[in-house]
Amino acid sequence: MCPVRTDYHIHTRLCHHAEGEPIEYVRAAQKVGLSEVGFADHNPMPEHFDEWRMSIQDLPHYLEMVEEVRSTTGFPVRLGLECDFIQGYEFWIESLAGKVPWDYLIGSVHYIAPGWDVDNPKYLSRFRRFPVEEIWELYWKNYVRCVESGLFDFVAHPDLPKKFGYRPLGDLRRYYQPAIESLAKRDVAFEINTAGLRKEAQEIYPASAFIELAREAGVAMLVNSDAHAPAEVGYKFDEARNLARQAGYSKVCRFEKRQRIEVDL
Repeated sequence: MCPVRTDYHIHTRLCHHAEGEPIEYVRAAQKVGLSEVGFADHNPMPEHFDEWRMSIQDLPHYLEMVEEVRSTTGFPVRLGLECDFIQGYEFWIESLAGKVPWDYLIGSVHYIAPGWDVDNPKYLSRFRRFPVEEIWELYWKNYVRCVESGLFDFVAHPDLPKKFGYRPLGDLRRYYQPAIESLAKRDVAFEINTAGLRKEAQEIYPASAFIELAREAGVAMLVNSDAHAPAEVGYKFDEARNLARQAGYSKVCRFEKRQRIEVDL
């Protein structure tokens, strides 16, 4: 039996910083030997919030796009959202969760303070103005809150603040451990996200030390590309899988109707 190969973190042009049509992503997935994909565009907010997510008015179109590519290709296509965890908006995520029969909801942290999405190059200078330790502390505190919210099926790109290559000195496991403890307690999976290899960090999200600690804690995982273009689907998945195996993983997750199913890595 062929192993199940998935990529559940794929964006669409509705987020305003991705390109290509859903069918192009599916064809790319087939070309690299994946067995199913999932779209997970950035969740709409109840009001205009930033420039890199679909609007609430676009949500019906997003659902139509996914259903159309699912029906025309016959390829297994899952329906998800990448949802920003922002304190005070938990009610909104709960509302979105009840609107549609999602296959999964991804929790992510981009904002470490109002008006500061930590991965936005627009604010890159802040990494030189503020101690990187403080930036990481803010991020990881929010990440733990994201996991503890219980709103999500898995969480995205755990160590996102390294995107531009800025990392605190010393053993970074001091930042990872609280998040991993929360993942284990809440039984929430995390993704190994290859997008970091396409960024200045030149390293998979999360770092190998995080993956090793997560495996020791019994935390489930899956491998995703965070594709914003068809050519990025399945990007360097062999490298990600090898990293997971080296940490001791033998299983990977797939999702359907918000149910987690573990299959052989």
